[in-house]
Amino acid sequence: MTQPDQRSTLSNLSKADYARGELREKDVITRLSPRLTAELNALGLTPGSAVFLRIFKESRELELWMLHKASGKYRHFRTWRIAAMSGHLGPKLAEGDFQAPEGFYHFGRSSMKPDSRYHLAFNLGFPNAYDRAHKRSGSFIMVHGNRVSAGCFAMTDPSIEEIYTLCHLALTNGQAAIGVHIFPFKMSAERLARETKHHWHDFWTNLKQGYDGFETHAIPPEVSVSQKRYLFK
Repeated sequence: MTQPDQRSTLSNLSKADYARGELREKDVITRLSPRLTAELNALGLTPGSAVFLRIFKESRELELWMLHKASGKYRHFRTWRIAAMSGHLGPKLAEGDFQAPEGFYHFGRSSMKPDSRYHLAFNLGFPNAYDRAHKRSGSFIMVHGNRVSAGCFAMTDPSIEEIYTLCHLALTNGQAAIGVHIFPFKMSAERLARETKHHWHDFWTNLKQGYDGFETHAIPPEVSVSQKRYLFK
């Protein structure tokens, strides 16, 4: 039985070349780099500078921030709409629960998947040290294209191409790992106060500490885990 052609309509590569991740990656970066460079330069940003991502599940938003070298702080570049996401507010607990995670993650070059069946992808690194301390399980939790999700954060193909390109340039330019902070909602005091009786209120209060650190300093906090809680400095 012939398999359907799963190429993104954005690509002009042949089916055989598209199947080769390195060629797919090169095609995307070559197509997008000139436009993204112009857009970044207009904001005082530079392609290849360090990248930081934030995800908000309730509003279905993925933000990309980049290091502004002159100030040493991060500037917001763009927010994309998450096209598909399964589950509800609250962390991922177990393999197969179709839940998207919440917490503080990071990924490096080895986590990039240019040959993904969902066009392009990168693995968020679930479970992290916090998840493992709480005996949570799961694997292959990605940000990817193709608009379909079973626990991942699915983007449109144009969106994932932009995100992937900027992450790729940062990692190949020396950034060791890109932080991804995933929150249930925008962590204002007012929004969290609406959840005082929620089962995950204490967990979310801990997440808010990391959220507030970035909001205050425009620099991603250093994150560690001790006694089953996140710590920040």
